[in-house]
Amino acid sequence: MSPPVAPLGWSRWLVPPAALSVHLSIGQAYAWSVFKPPLESALGLSGTQSALPFQLAIVMLGLSAAFGGTLVERNGPRWAMTVALICFSSGFLISALGAATEQYWLIVLGYGFVGGIGLGIGYISPVSTLIKWFPDRPGMATGIAIMGFGGGALIASPWSAQMLESFGSDHSGIALAFLVHGLSYAVFMTLGVLLVRVPRPAGPGAQGDPGAAAGVQVSARTAVRTPQFWCLWVVLCMNVTAGIGILEKAAPMITDFFADTSTPVSVTAAAGFVALLSAANMAGRIGWSSTSDLIGRKNIYRVYLGVGALMYALIALVGDSSKPVFILSALVILSFYGGGFATIPAYLKDLFGTYQVGAIHGRLLTAWSTAGVLGPLIVNWIADRQEEAGRHGSSLYTASMVIMIGLLVVGFVANELVRPVHARHHHVPAPKEAADAAADAETGSPTGSPTGSTTDVAGARPQQPESA
Repeated sequence: MSPPVAPLGWSRWLVPPAALSVHLSIGQAYAWSVFKPPLESALGLSGTQSALPFQLAIVMLGLSAAFGGTLVERNGPRWAMTVALICFSSGFLISALGAATEQYWLIVLGYGFVGGIGLGIGYISPVSTLIKWFPDRPGMATGIAIMGFGGGALIASPWSAQMLESFGSDHSGIALAFLVHGLSYAVFMTLGVLLVRVPRPAGPGAQGDPGAAAGVQVSARTAVRTPQFWCLWVVLCMNVTAGIGILEKAAPMITDFFADTSTPVSVTAAAGFVALLSAANMAGRIGWSSTSDLIGRKNIYRVYLGVGALMYALIALVGDSSKPVFILSALVILSFYGGGFATIPAYLKDLFGTYQVGAIHGRLLTAWSTAGVLGPLIVNWIADRQEEAGRHGSSLYTASMVIMIGLLVVGFVANELVRPVHARHHHVPAPKEAADAAADAETGSPTGSPTGSTTDVAGARPQQPESA
């Protein structure tokens, strides 16, 4: 499937909705905690066991993004979105069969393995294309699309809770909810497949990425050999571990925190809390990533990691005595969590250029795979051990909060170590490629549309790498 090239006059603002249709669908992953209590009750699972499909899905997200990043660059966003549609929807259908037959391994296989591949390919499918359409505002552009992944649970959480209430929370009701999810998301993701376009090749009147051949350009193979890549790997891994630990167990966590108070949290209110976290996750992706275009990537990560550690400290110290403090702190943490995801492609673009930024981004998402195991494992394992020891309420999570603070400090240090990429790692274009780029730079032909409009085509040169 060849990438569909935008016709002359195509508005670049049609590309973010195409990306959103995919990201809003695969963002359902963040509503997994709504299914945890019913699955634990219907199939007799522990909290650690019920987290397995989610953990495997995040692992497969990172691995499929890493190994599929080059294919996405080569085959284009429509191919990637089609693969994501097939895998993600099929994962739900396999899970529905597993729930109906009470075979939990099928839910792990379907939602975790097959659906996780759809998550990874779908997640990176629009990133490189968006950066090429919006070289002047890469943080905003990727934030618009990636906020859909964070906002997916805003739709999926109450929707899933309503289906479980209507269909029942036994294994057959869960199976029917999975089936409806799979079929509905297949239809919605098809809209993105049909709508997405790539910029026209560079040349007179092109709508591509002006200056793509200029400035810093690093190949994906070379990027993974630089210290900058691994510093950002640590930054992303620590930020994601801290956020995903809360997100994966959000519904039971808020219930446990206030179980011994005079105003316990109901199941419906817990599902509403998951939806609020999703809203913060989504808002952080567009809000903080757009802010990074103004203050720089390194500065915004200082906020994510430093202030995030303070929020965890607040929850650990006074979270169980004040619902507003607990909820607001969790919302801030999740906004940083989402902002970190949306800002990382722009950070990579600043450091490595646009040459193979999609493939580099895919490789970096292995940090998400690692965090997808670490975050839920830390929170669930410690909570299970504390419960076995006879503890309850907020004491189930105190040790987890302290660990998360330490991880964010490690990420903060890694961010401080990021420096511009040394010239020896830069990609050197072939003579003809360099000559064409120089000619484009002299004529200025890619900076506007054939009609002279600058609002619907990518027009500004990419930002230079931020110095330390």
